[in-house]
Amino acid sequence: MTTRVGRNSDVSFWLADMGGVPARRPALAGDRNVDVCVVGGGYTGLWTAYYLLRADPSLRVVVLEQAFAGFGASGRNGGWLSGEFAGDRERYLASGMRQGVVDLQRAMIGAVDEVIAVAQAEGIDADIRRTDILTAACTSAQMSRLEARYREDEAWDMPAGRQTLVGAAELQARIAIQGGLGALATHGVARVQPAKLVRGLAAAVERLGGIICEGTRVSRIDRGRVTAQTGVVRAPFIVRATEGFTAGLKGLERRWLPLNSAILVTAPLPESMWAQIGWEGCELLGDASHVYSYAQRTREGRIALGGRGAPYRFGSRTDVDGATQPQTVAALQGALQRLLPQTRGVRIDRAWCGVLGVARDWLPSVGLDRESGVAWAGGYVGDGVSTSNLAGRTLADLILDQDTALTGLPWVGRAARDWEPEPLRWLGVHGMYALYQLADRREVRFGGRTSSLAAFADRLTGR
Repeated sequence: MTTRVGRNSDVSFWLADMGGVPARRPALAGDRNVDVCVVGGGYTGLWTAYYLLRADPSLRVVVLEQAFAGFGASGRNGGWLSGEFAGDRERYLASGMRQGVVDLQRAMIGAVDEVIAVAQAEGIDADIRRTDILTAACTSAQMSRLEARYREDEAWDMPAGRQTLVGAAELQARIAIQGGLGALATHGVARVQPAKLVRGLAAAVERLGGIICEGTRVSRIDRGRVTAQTGVVRAPFIVRATEGFTAGLKGLERRWLPLNSAILVTAPLPESMWAQIGWEGCELLGDASHVYSYAQRTREGRIALGGRGAPYRFGSRTDVDGATQPQTVAALQGALQRLLPQTRGVRIDRAWCGVLGVARDWLPSVGLDRESGVAWAGGYVGDGVSTSNLAGRTLADLILDQDTALTGLPWVGRAARDWEPEPLRWLGVHGMYALYQLADRREVRFGGRTSSLAAFADRLTGR
């Protein structure tokens, strides 16, 4: 097996697929006064800038990015344009009515069509393909969880035809998962090449008149003022679009937990192997284990598979330019071969990791503090490809003081308490994943219902 892990010059396969790390745009040079300053050049910041400039082309909008647009999770994720609902819907009832939660769920689903429409309008070729998610069950406990999830989603007025349960025969006909007992099929989603999407979005923002300053590290956000190492930007509105990197800002060290997720990409598989596997519909593939995996079949016939590797680093430290550990690569390869033993012997061409943001209540949020002018969005828990689009549209409405259907959704203005100080959060997160791993092993061995260890892990961290 040949394995290459992330390096400074090669953050992810998705960028390598585009020819490598792009030449950087100029950094902020000196002080500047603008109407809106966006901190973070990923999906959230760029979508916000895009919709602001579309609504009012006269706005002076500047985006400050510490590396380059798409450097973080936006250029490293699994490419799931899913519209998935992150977190426990019941918790949103504290800040809204049941219908508001249903509306939020439908708005998240609708973000899939919105992203595709913008990509088409802006000429962004991001290998987008409409497909389904197949969340496969390989134990009776996993199948029971999928059936329970289906019933719960139906009880929350999931749009008709959004999900179906499929049996073992249909799953095997679509993707030959070893030991697959069935799956939950989620319709109306899409596969995407994430770096192409974020780089195309950055270009669209510039065409609309936005300015993107790369290589510009922000150290502090205050009312009306963003301090970077090369200058100060003053603006009545500031958007904190830093997601998993939020802990690096002064005063926000415990606001969102930076969880790490790692991905590997195989060499292109030969047609004879694809004939054994199937996967002709290019479905997004997940599994129903507690320590879950997520995968896609890429444009050129590779498999990209990700999962939680070293899930959290002490002190909320983030990865170093996408580098991941050999043991994480080995664990991901093991997961790939358990699901698809046909891939044994396939070369692993590249592996890397990225960081995602998690609020203490495990729910994403978006908001604007009108007194300070500071807006935020994030805490997507790994579902940011589509959720960030909804966040960007909502932030634009909030900044423009528009009373719309989006600004009344129950995730707007929601604030969770901070995470615990160290070493409590390190112990909690690592304890949670250790319990998940043990629960998975017990379910494989004994079958039956979901292990009580998983429920204890959820209580441990409030998930």
